[in-house]
Amino acid sequence: MRRVCVFCGSSPGRDPRYAEAAKALARGIVSRGIGVVFGGGSIGLMGVLADHALAAGGSVVGVIPHGLAARELAHRGVADMRVVATMHARKALMAELADGFVALPGGIGTFEELFEIATWGQLGIHRKPIGVLNVAGYYDTLVALLDHAVAEGFVSAANRGLLSVEDDPVRLLDRMAAHAPPPALSWITPEEA
Repeated sequence: MRRVCVFCGSSPGRDPRYAEAAKALARGIVSRGIGVVFGGGSIGLMGVLADHALAAGGSVVGVIPHGLAARELAHRGVADMRVVATMHARKALMAELADGFVALPGGIGTFEELFEIATWGQLGIHRKPIGVLNVAGYYDTLVALLDHAVAEGFVSAANRGLLSVEDDPVRLLDRMAAHAPPPALSWITPEEA
């Protein structure tokens, strides 16, 4: 992996362990010589992640829609800031730039980004690793929901397996580095996504 896209909140959340995990993930990514792609904001977990990746000497690419650049306070320390027209363009460019994806704690936007990239994996649009950093049990109920969807026949075990879930950033990055893509399957092309 040359770059990992990190989906995370524009809020820091209530638990200080979320920010600590963002710092540890940034250090872990940079220590492997991997660059960071993120949503471009200077606030919340996005800002913590970018600040610590930059402080560790890492390559950081921000991608932010024009309309959110001022509202999210686009990170001024990121030299490679890509300002795009729409949220759809943001997600498409982030996916194009990245060789893997990690979700830190976040809100509805983070969930949507995670599930869209998982859906793209399910459809064969990409074969990149997807990780979920389950900080302080934040994603426990999401994992339980996914397992319930498998049990109820709405998600196949293979598609559930597209998401690697760990509570430690080093273990998560190790799993992603060892990722063996599922057999090539393409329901639609990237242009159709």
